[in-house]
Amino acid sequence: MTSRTIKKLISSQKVNMGGIHLHQPLPVAAVDQIDPFILIHHGSLPVKQGKHQSESGVGPHPHRGFSPVTFVFKGGVKHQDSLGNNEVVKAGGTQWIHSGKGIIHSERPSKEMIDAGGENEIIQFWVNTPSKHKMETPYYLPLTAEKTPSIKKHKAVISVVAGVFETVTGPAKTYSPQILLRLETKSGAELSLDIPKSYNALIYLLDGEIESNGQTAVAKDMLWFNNDGEQIDVKVNLDSRFILLSGEPIGEPVATYGPFVMNTQREINEALTDYQEGKMGKLIETFD
Repeated sequence: MTSRTIKKLISSQKVNMGGIHLHQPLPVAAVDQIDPFILIHHGSLPVKQGKHQSESGVGPHPHRGFSPVTFVFKGGVKHQDSLGNNEVVKAGGTQWIHSGKGIIHSERPSKEMIDAGGENEIIQFWVNTPSKHKMETPYYLPLTAEKTPSIKKHKAVISVVAGVFETVTGPAKTYSPQILLRLETKSGAELSLDIPKSYNALIYLLDGEIESNGQTAVAKDMLWFNNDGEQIDVKVNLDSRFILLSGEPIGEPVATYGPFVMNTQREINEALTDYQEGKMGKLIETFD
């Protein structure tokens, strides 16, 4: 198989989202999106011991038209939404939301984190939804580390969140073809990751150091690959955690405003009106 070359190495920007400091490799000035991926945020978020849940994290807010997905690496995230879900996703788990025609949710530290203090480390990324599915009924999937299938190779553990990788199928439902992986690797690991040539693909590195096709990436870097091969080759120079996001491009116009991802400005305006009129439901939070 042909190994993919690197289109671009992107260093994350530091952004302040309402007092929450994050690393953002997508979008950046040079790259607006990597279809179907709209945004990637990586945060190592301190949790102050004894601070009430209602004063921490992110309070109720709406989404429509895409899937906001959260990989939890450290700590625990408490999710509540307008569908009635109330779950805690801990380290190694994934919070998968298909926002569809509209959902309101909150993301707070778990009570365990509030009681003990510590760090919530997460990556949240936004996956666009094809227009024909944008107004479907929303759903929520809390996926634990134990229920995430994985492949163990020499010096590497590859967790399959969505799509089919090798012989393993990830449990998350996607609305366009995707392969979404979480990888924990030791120094010296060498991996060949088979990804369909038509899929756009990227690797984001939480920490460590890896090489791929002559490029070296360090912590908080993103490698964006050309669609010129059927596999991505990775050599691990230092113990590394990274994610691989890949998917068939949707190829539709994208209109965004805050927490909404639609195809036209008119649809954005409709989303704002529907939210203001309560058509995306209501969330009254409860706390442990």
